[in-house]
Amino acid sequence: MPESTTERLIASAEAHSARTYHPLPVVVATADGAWMTDVEGRRYLDLLAGYSALNFGHGNRRLIEAARAQLERVTLTSRAFHHDRFAEFCVRLAELCGMESVLPMNTGTEAVETAVKTARKWGYRVKGVPDGRARIVVASDNFHGRTTTLISFSTDPGARADFGPYTPGFDIVPYGDAAAVRAAITDETVAVLLEPVQGEAGVRVPPPGYLAAVREATRERNVLFVADEIQSGLGRTGRTFACEHEGVVPDVYVLGKALGGGIVPVSAVVSSREVLGVFRPGEHGSTFGGNPLACAVALEVIAMLRSGEFQLRAAELGEHLHRELGLLAGAGRVTDVRGLGLWAGIDIAPAYGTGRDVSEKLMDRGVLVKDTHGATLRIAPPLVIGKEDLDWGLAQLRAVLEA
Repeated sequence: MPESTTERLIASAEAHSARTYHPLPVVVATADGAWMTDVEGRRYLDLLAGYSALNFGHGNRRLIEAARAQLERVTLTSRAFHHDRFAEFCVRLAELCGMESVLPMNTGTEAVETAVKTARKWGYRVKGVPDGRARIVVASDNFHGRTTTLISFSTDPGARADFGPYTPGFDIVPYGDAAAVRAAITDETVAVLLEPVQGEAGVRVPPPGYLAAVREATRERNVLFVADEIQSGLGRTGRTFACEHEGVVPDVYVLGKALGGGIVPVSAVVSSREVLGVFRPGEHGSTFGGNPLACAVALEVIAMLRSGEFQLRAAELGEHLHRELGLLAGAGRVTDVRGLGLWAGIDIAPAYGTGRDVSEKLMDRGVLVKDTHGATLRIAPPLVIGKEDLDWGLAQLRAVLEA
């Protein structure tokens, strides 16, 4: 039997690209809203949204038009020159965060690296930590990126093994344990870096009061609280930022993914003038960071978030999502359900297969999700998804587990 277009393209990709991913065997050709269509013409409901990069859906017209208009004007100047979208981008993003200053980058990993450099430089120049002695407290099971420095404080063997020697200067404590954070802070600690909700770990939500206790401890010890909101931020959890669920404002926000609307990579570190003011020209930068096209798209994302529409939608549909998933847990098909807003981690009971098994069976039924850490499914649909579509996707999950 002749091979299909899907089989041919997958075989070619596997033959000519490094195998750093294990994607589901589907080849997407077009997408709109919460739906994707493959090269064979079959439609799939997207319940992953590019790991939250597509919070506003595929082909969002407002974002497409913002990008198209900018493409006709200028797309890159480098930071050697000013351009006419940069100032407004910085002003609007700072306002959205309740901060004063913005340092734009491209990817989330770059933004976390930038936050690490920012915290160290602030520690030396402002706090007075002796040169070369700065330390940062981080949480176990974190995922902040894949550079050598960031995997140096990962506790995931798959992300860390065979990439040493590792960057020193990090103290790892259990996630969700505020007392452990407090105990780890010393006079040489410059920052506590946390995900308010751990995405890659399986959408792990910390216990109530954790973020507030970390905020209190960092303030008492003159330490920066750095919140990695790359996945959790910009509407995903039903608030603009996940930290808001505990009324917490960190010293530094690290943003990415949804900031680029699924069109271009856009990330940023957002903080006070005092913190980001430690940099001088030439000490950090990026050729593409803050480019005109990125700023145009991000400005439209910020405008959409300022209406509050997407946060409210994520909160309301999220309540429905977690209520329905809770019924699955009650039936014994899943062992745990976690999450906030339109974001959930589902641990599949061993009798029903691995996360990969369930993902492949859902793909066969026209639903796309992705597994993590063996038994866990992550659900993070675009915030524009309709309730009927969401219910249909959940019905497919129930059918797979019942089968």
